[in-house]
Amino acid sequence: MEGVPEQFTDERDSARFRHLPALPGVELYHAHISRYAFEPHTHEAFGIGAIEAGAERFRYRGAQYIAPANSVVTMNPDELHTGEAETADGWRYRMVYLDPALLEEATGIRHWWFNDVTRHDPRRTRQICTLIHGLWHTDDALAQKGMLLDLIDTFRPLARHAPARAEGAHRFERVRDYLHDNFMRPLTLDELAQVVSLSPYHFQRQFKAHFHVTPHQMLMAIRLWRAKTFLTQGMAAADVAAATGLSDQSHLTRAFTRRYGITPVRYQKQVAPR
Repeated sequence: MEGVPEQFTDERDSARFRHLPALPGVELYHAHISRYAFEPHTHEAFGIGAIEAGAERFRYRGAQYIAPANSVVTMNPDELHTGEAETADGWRYRMVYLDPALLEEATGIRHWWFNDVTRHDPRRTRQICTLIHGLWHTDDALAQKGMLLDLIDTFRPLARHAPARAEGAHRFERVRDYLHDNFMRPLTLDELAQVVSLSPYHFQRQFKAHFHVTPHQMLMAIRLWRAKTFLTQGMAAADVAAATGLSDQSHLTRAFTRRYGITPVRYQKQVAPR
């Protein structure tokens, strides 16, 4: 798209995605980021990763965190977060994003949840990096499934059962569900406030207190995550823009790049089946 680079503007930044046809519900990611700052975005998947070098600073659940080298990162689905370098040379890391249904099916365990987003654990970091690297570099379906199960065993001790919701939290979960159900069309603050019977003023204040982002930020995060799904399915970028409630392909490209550091077209080329 004219005016938007096909890759990071700084040559020190790079990011790649890969999907595994034999393992639907798995997305692999490897990046080295020095200058880029990711805007708030979300994944409707568990994000498990490891910092190989440098350090990352990010905002998650309303708090700031720093993940240095040899740290494991564990993020729950639908949690908005940012990301930027804490050190001059940035940070290098590997991630795997796992659909919750896949994780439950593979293990027979329900209600996965991570209380801690980051922890210093050199041994586990090396194991996670090695397994993600192995998944990336083999097309053997049997080997992939085995490595995926080994990876799950590696981070399983860090997981807990989902915590009980705080009193009143279910009100705003209804709003999040409403955003998921209506992301493809224009929404107003008045409309969202009516879902929980609040004035727009009180609604936005309480929504931010609960989710640590504005309703618009969450809506855009949902739209861009849906865009990834449509692109993976082979939908043209212009059609993806229309399907996710964005004004045009240029709008999609700008928003997608700010959140994922890569254009929709390049992302689609990387995750297309080999």
